[in-house]
Amino acid sequence: QVQLVESGGGLVQAGGSLRLSCAASTFSRYGMGWFRQAPGKEREFVAAISWNVGSTFYADSVKGRFTISRDTAKNTVFLQMNSLKPEDTAVYYCATKNTGNFYYIASYDYWGQGTQVTVSS
Repeated sequence: QVQLVESGGGLVQAGGSLRLSCAASTFSRYGMGWFRQAPGKEREFVAAISWNVGSTFYADSVKGRFTISRDTAKNTVFLQMNSLKPEDTAVYYCATKNTGNFYYIASYDYWGQGTQVTVSS
């Protein structure tokens, strides 16, 4: 089993920044990703990173504003969120990836409990 703990969520004004962290109990062989779920909406892909070489993947909605990174020594993934918009408001989840496409939620196996991000206008 893999345990993941997200932190760093909170309330920020539009245009502000926030950095999320996700610490895993063990390393993820293939990669880790961030997803988010807003009220009344499906959980959607945000960003992901491969564990071996650090290749990054982003949803179009966050590209250029969010940056995913990793600390392999600490089994930790980060999501730096800049220029936040009210539509970024959601519960953000980190997850470990197994095989499969980085953009597909089905490629992820273990999930954190989520951290709330609220962006006010």
